[in-house]
Amino acid sequence: MTAPFDLAAMLERRGALLEGHFLLSSGRHSDRFVQKFRILEEPSLLGPVAGAIAAAFAADRPSVVVSAAVGGIVLGYEVARHLETRAVFVEKERGVPTLRRGFSLNESDRVLVVEDVVTTGTSVREVIEIVRASGATLVGVGAIVRRGAVDFGVRTHALLDLPLRSYDAAECPQCAAGEPLHDPGSRRV
Repeated sequence: MTAPFDLAAMLERRGALLEGHFLLSSGRHSDRFVQKFRILEEPSLLGPVAGAIAAAFAADRPSVVVSAAVGGIVLGYEVARHLETRAVFVEKERGVPTLRRGFSLNESDRVLVVEDVVTTGTSVREVIEIVRASGATLVGVGAIVRRGAVDFGVRTHALLDLPLRSYDAAECPQCAAGEPLHDPGSRRV
């Protein structure tokens, strides 16, 4: 299933596809960055994006959408609204991912994990660990953008596959060229 809109063009129009030398939340470096908040800040854009993710998993009958704080909260809520189910999020407490604020999952829950941009999959794996530890059934992973091939062991659907190169800092050609590094992300390793 494809989105009923041109997501790449939408990201481009919103100034969400950046070029330069960027520190990714994974700690890796890249010459391009997807600033997903250019979509998340605009309800008229987020609605169709979340609706497309929800439509891709509607037949799986998720009973709860789980995302990672902070960037995934708005997206998770909006996907859950389209699915007419509840939304919870995982956040860190003393550096450890956990469900807080009275959120819980149980064995009868069918969980859809959502993420805005997947690069290495670290945040999604942390959320999946929480889901599996609860005994809930993981029905899939939905994302706005997938930057590379990541396998979560469950059906994964991204609205846009946008393979981008990334490097360890020690192997980064832009670092070697002395280009300034920009840090536009929100989560740090």
